[in-house]
Amino acid sequence: MSPKVTILIPNYKTLELTKLCLRLIRQKTPRDLYKVIVIDNDSQDESLAYLRTVKWIQLIERTSVPGEKSYQAQARALDLGLQNVDTPYVVTLHTDSLVLQEDWLAYLLESIEISSNIAGVGAAKVEVYSLLTHVKKFFEWPMRCVDVLLNKKKKTAPENADSTYDHLRTYCAMYRVELLRKYGLSFLMEWKTAGKVMHQNLVDLGYDMVVLPHNILNKKIEHVRHATMVLSPQADETKSVTRSEIKRVQARLRAADAQKVLADDSLDF
Repeated sequence: MSPKVTILIPNYKTLELTKLCLRLIRQKTPRDLYKVIVIDNDSQDESLAYLRTVKWIQLIERTSVPGEKSYQAQARALDLGLQNVDTPYVVTLHTDSLVLQEDWLAYLLESIEISSNIAGVGAAKVEVYSLLTHVKKFFEWPMRCVDVLLNKKKKTAPENADSTYDHLRTYCAMYRVELLRKYGLSFLMEWKTAGKVMHQNLVDLGYDMVVLPHNILNKKIEHVRHATMVLSPQADETKSVTRSEIKRVQARLRAADAQKVLADDSLDF
């Protein structure tokens, strides 16, 4: 049976996290259901060296564009991966998207196949803020409004650059490939992240985009924000992380049985 889904995963200098992400997919997903394309964003490090040894993925080594921002690199990586997709559906993941249950991909497929008018399904942004962060954001908001009114920003986005609706996030989103090809859609657009671009384009074309319930999806596949700080601290040494955030990440990695998975080299073959 031919795979129904191609999973696209951009990589950039996250060796341990990339290894964990791929091995969890291999361990917990029926192998006849999917294929994986990893697009390396010019890492030139040990994560790329590792990817070259993984036998069951298709690796695309992308050369970065001088001066590009991280969200642009991600979008270009996804577009490059999309060119190589030959399955009916495509799923975008981040390297910090960790598979927890074996039916995660089946759940996405069941959700998108409910109606032919559904172009995409997946996760929306769910932030977990501490009380201190909530207070900080409360006081920051009026200052941002004043800043905009006084035109202090050096750059202003186009009139249609931002949207108030939520959208599918590329850390876990499934799309119908035939629609992306039919309309020549791209993940790349100035001022917008890849997920927002694709979501808005498909909605404007009259298709439904379904945000799946967080309490269900998160049990099947979880976006473990800042996991690199625990697995590869040197990669994020300039970032400030609270002790509670580190504990949260450590708990999620334990739930994924991360150390056991990272020790199982057989999952690379």
